[in-house]
Amino acid sequence: MLYDVTAEIRYDYDAPSVSGRTLLRLMPATLPGEQRLIAGTLAADPPPAERTDSRDFFGNAMTEFAFRDASRTRVFRVQARVERLARAPRLDLSPPLPRLAEEIAALASLAPEAPHHFLAPSPRLRPDPAFAAFARETVPPGMTALAALRALGARLHAEMRFDAAATTVETDPAEAFAARHGVCQDFSHILIACLRALAIPAGYVSGYLRTLPPPGGTRLAGADAMHAWVRAWCGLELGWVDYDPTNDLMVGTDHLRVAVGRDYDDATPLRGVLRSAGAQQSLHRVDVLPLTEA
Repeated sequence: MLYDVTAEIRYDYDAPSVSGRTLLRLMPATLPGEQRLIAGTLAADPPPAERTDSRDFFGNAMTEFAFRDASRTRVFRVQARVERLARAPRLDLSPPLPRLAEEIAALASLAPEAPHHFLAPSPRLRPDPAFAAFARETVPPGMTALAALRALGARLHAEMRFDAAATTVETDPAEAFAARHGVCQDFSHILIACLRALAIPAGYVSGYLRTLPPPGGTRLAGADAMHAWVRAWCGLELGWVDYDPTNDLMVGTDHLRVAVGRDYDDATPLRGVLRSAGAQQSLHRVDVLPLTEA
């Protein structure tokens, strides 16, 4: 499947921002056998004084813009063409949890993809008895790692309510879990915490999600979304498996990966500092268009 992706993030300031720096992770990734970035551009308006492109520890593409001229508006825009490949369904060849621990211990690697990085607490995810209790109630002894991922995701989806107004990007996952509502970031953080409570390595994925109009409805430009889901390491045979807890499904060709990390802090789409005064407003627009609809 070929997609054209357009993402735009706009900031309007009450007073001109005099200077600032912005770090962006917005470009779709290339993943051998799964996803290929054919072409892409990332630009800012007004243009930055400096631009630096690099990669972080986990291999995510990063762009840093530096601004020196005063402006009341800044717009960041990504345009990309991406090929997303379908993977054949995989059998559950993951080990039971006790053997998963043995396979992790036997893996002598600290490369970015190594599961060891995704077991310990991370900046946004602290150990919490509520997560551990939920995980133990859901996963009986002897369950495989992949079955545990699916069982936890399905229960979380059944008990959590998606509510775009319930949380912010700074909401503690424990708070969202206690209230049983939140957005894709909350669903993903909670599932990661539950998996880690069972010693299943788990990380955060940010990307783009193609959304479909309701039956008989018209597809609206800009109505797609920046999305988040989970990856779990399910043993030497299966490796990393991606799962979308917000929608209770294994990740497929409607999901386009941008960045991965231990939690949101490692994969933040946009982070920056600026010198200004007063309030600011932001607007996010994403369009994921299959080329058959172009």
